[in-house]
Amino acid sequence: MQNLKNIFALFFLLFSSTLYAQQAPEGTSSELVILNVKTGVQKTILKEVRHFEAPNWSRDGKYLLINSGGQLEKVDFDGNKLEQILPDKISRANNDHGLSFDGKLLVISKSDQGFGSRIYTVPLAGGEPKLITPAHPSYWHGISPDGKTLVYCAERNGLWDIYSIPTVGGAEKRLTDAEGLDDGPEYSYDGKWIYFNSNRTGRMHAYRMKPDGTGAEQLTNDALDNWFPHPSPDNKSAVIISYLEDQKGSHPFGKDVKLRLLNVETKEIKDLTKVFYGGQGTINVHSWSPDGEWIAFVRYHKP
Repeated sequence: MQNLKNIFALFFLLFSSTLYAQQAPEGTSSELVILNVKTGVQKTILKEVRHFEAPNWSRDGKYLLINSGGQLEKVDFDGNKLEQILPDKISRANNDHGLSFDGKLLVISKSDQGFGSRIYTVPLAGGEPKLITPAHPSYWHGISPDGKTLVYCAERNGLWDIYSIPTVGGAEKRLTDAEGLDDGPEYSYDGKWIYFNSNRTGRMHAYRMKPDGTGAEQLTNDALDNWFPHPSPDNKSAVIISYLEDQKGSHPFGKDVKLRLLNVETKEIKDLTKVFYGGQGTINVHSWSPDGEWIAFVRYHKP
């Protein structure tokens, strides 16, 4: 069993740079969309012939944050590109980024020269980025509501699992050790759960566990590949991105996907979108509006 896990981990490691830093074909259009989860209404905020990814909704509800070309950008709800965030401090950022619950701290994952992805924090108001995870590769996904703990996906000794670490830095703690890939960890708003995805059963599904890594509970069990459960502000549901076909433990760009709303108590799921061209970059990180009525995502269009 351990040998099987090691073989899988080696396979995933060989392709991890593609999975986490994949670029769209030249001429691809990126469309930044907000969607009302109650009414189904969609509004296109920005559409351009370039590759951008992974919107975060600002905690004050005033703008969306996206990454493109290693930089982070603010976009308002009229589609105006407001500014790059700390362009003299932040470069080579990938699509695993987000804000603390109080909106004051920015967390990014970035690949430095000679290193795989590592996690940094920096005050949104300005300052020097602080390296939190010297070990790499590390891909950030969540922060606790009290701002004290980060959770992330990391490869250590050929195995991909979920880890936590104090936001100020320190010793990391391994939270999962199941066979296969565990990814996308994100705290619920009440701090009682960490939501994540795993293919420990052979297909990718949504799970949740207690913050100490115990009590893992499988939330989806269908024929789709379900990634990145983002819990809602009211703690009652989670948005997931579902690939129509088995992706064998990866989440590539340019596939048929749809967004779905998962009731985390009853496990009922309903479609939020029709099938569209997306995948990597569509909704990697938390993108709920502060009032819990909207989500933001990126839909792509072939050249």
